[in-house]
Amino acid sequence: MKKPKPIEIVEINKNRFDIFMLFTRHPFLNFLAKELHYYTNDENTLLGVVFMDYTDQDFNYSLMARDENRQFRAFEIKTDFATEKLCIDALTNSMKWHSSQNIKIVEQGGPPQGLKLFDISPPPENLHPYFNNLKNSKGSKASKQAIIEISNHLDDIDGNFVEQFQSINGFDARLWELYLFASFIELEFKFEMLREFNRPDFLIKKDELTIAVEAVILGRKNDPPKLVHIQPRTITSQDIEKKLENETPLRYGSALYSKLKKEYWKLEQVTNKPLVFAIADFHSDASMTWSFVALTEYLYGHKQIIQKDKNGKEIIKSVKANNYTKPSGEIIPTGFFDQPDTENVSGILFSATGTLAKFTRMGIQAGFVEEGQIVVRIGDCVHQDPESLEPMSFKYQVSEDTKETWREGLNLFHNPKANFPIDMEYFPNIGHHKFFDGELVSYTPDFHPYASMNYNTITK
Repeated sequence: MKKPKPIEIVEINKNRFDIFMLFTRHPFLNFLAKELHYYTNDENTLLGVVFMDYTDQDFNYSLMARDENRQFRAFEIKTDFATEKLCIDALTNSMKWHSSQNIKIVEQGGPPQGLKLFDISPPPENLHPYFNNLKNSKGSKASKQAIIEISNHLDDIDGNFVEQFQSINGFDARLWELYLFASFIELEFKFEMLREFNRPDFLIKKDELTIAVEAVILGRKNDPPKLVHIQPRTITSQDIEKKLENETPLRYGSALYSKLKKEYWKLEQVTNKPLVFAIADFHSDASMTWSFVALTEYLYGHKQIIQKDKNGKEIIKSVKANNYTKPSGEIIPTGFFDQPDTENVSGILFSATGTLAKFTRMGIQAGFVEEGQIVVRIGDCVHQDPESLEPMSFKYQVSEDTKETWREGLNLFHNPKANFPIDMEYFPNIGHHKFFDGELVSYTPDFHPYASMNYNTITK
């Protein structure tokens, strides 16, 4: 008779626990207890966490399983253990017992929620090549699993999220919304999820402040996506400089102005609240790695140049930017925040890293790596020397030990004329940019990437 395989309970790191629990555990718990250890069983159907109560200084555990919406939720909580070891032993024994009973789903009576993004919806000819790759490629296992865990917590307000996520015309926009959702959760915002309106995309709340967020992207026009290995220098620096002079600021201007014309601030659910437009650049392959400066210039109507002061030292100076010219000859003024009605927009959120590469890295951190997969991240970040006028390059191999966050690389450009300014404390550990007396002032975390790329390989 074949001997039964013993049930193993293994300790996992916080990265893996967070990919499952970030979207369900209440941020207020951080003030009540400190998480110490995380565990899962062989099949990853159960999760356990040991934590110490700050008030009583005793040890407790919580045992989680997926509910009917595929979300991990607690179904067993035990408290008042005198020592950490007693608590760990009790948790692991309970996990072994429940695993032996084949406990995989614990229904908790919640309303239907979550999206199945990889159930095919559009005809094959309408599928985005990146979606096909995401669904079927071994190299995309990590990003796919990360997206699945996030999508278990989403509501389809418009009724077409799944179809658009898979389609050529909607994939980039929906991916950007997935990234924003994950970042807002990590920033400890609450969501108004079940609602009767479909505009704006998000209503997020922290303390007593509710912020309306509308997502928008620079989409592709005559450049259909191709599934190729993009090298960061396939476009020359001369080409980039030319695009930054006129074409790219016009793209940002068109996308933001189209949102401005919709007058979201007049909607009942937005009135008397800060309104933020969250924008990302997907207009061409790897364009998000270099178009950042065009957005900054367009928003404040100034560009940053290097000059020498009276002592011959190089300094960065803000100078008034020129207006832009459409192919039709129409002149478009620079300075979005100087335009009529923009006082109703509190700021612009932007990230060059809210792409599939981010989901790959976050998935690998959580342990979803394919066997033999090696992912190296290369990019530029804010230089740690405040006197430096150039960004600093970085490079590292992504693993379960790296500690990237969803918010890393996110920026908020504050409107100096906003009716409802947003305090920087509501968005901690992101880049904040303000315009004072003709100069752009930036506040960034110690590590703040401008842009990066993954080099993703699978060895045999």
